[in-house]
Amino acid sequence: MSIPRHPVPLGFVFRSRAKEEKATAAKAAVTDSKQPRDPQAPKGRPTPKRSEAQTPRRSVANTKLTRKDASKRQRDERRTAMERQRQALASGDERYLPARDKGPVRKFARDFVDSRFCIAEFFLPLAVIILVLSMVRVPQLQNIGMLLWLAVIVLIILDSVGLVIRLKKQLNARFPDQSKKGATAYALMRTLQMRRLRLPKPQVKRGERP
Repeated sequence: MSIPRHPVPLGFVFRSRAKEEKATAAKAAVTDSKQPRDPQAPKGRPTPKRSEAQTPRRSVANTKLTRKDASKRQRDERRTAMERQRQALASGDERYLPARDKGPVRKFARDFVDSRFCIAEFFLPLAVIILVLSMVRVPQLQNIGMLLWLAVIVLIILDSVGLVIRLKKQLNARFPDQSKKGATAYALMRTLQMRRLRLPKPQVKRGERP
């Protein structure tokens, strides 16, 4: 026994399709409205996804420099670092000083030496005078030169020993929890340089407490 099929009106079919299209358009509008818009994006255009926005940046970051460009960049960076270091040696800026001069312990050691008169800083001028006296073919002047040489050596040793003792005492009192390794040798090397030739430049005057 066959069941009679009732024909579906064409108007009902068209109305169903129209409703489905309207529902799809409404869902798409709601989805677009929920997506945040980039403030830099032009109006009327959807905001690009994060992955799409980062793609140009990644491509730029991953772009390999040529060997010539890389060498030029390294030279510029070295030149900039050397210029900053030179200025820091003149001004005492701790940020760009060489590693051997950085730190509060080394700074105090420099100031401690620069605030004193050290016999060792006159070693080079005295050595020149003694050398000239030793070259003169006068026995008396040569003897004076030898005695002066011995006196300078003894005075430098005594002055250096006293400086080391006082410096260690000050460092232990001011920086009890910090490493003071090499600070006294650093100070002694600085005493051998004439004040105007010292680097970093002295930041304290003679007689001024560091």
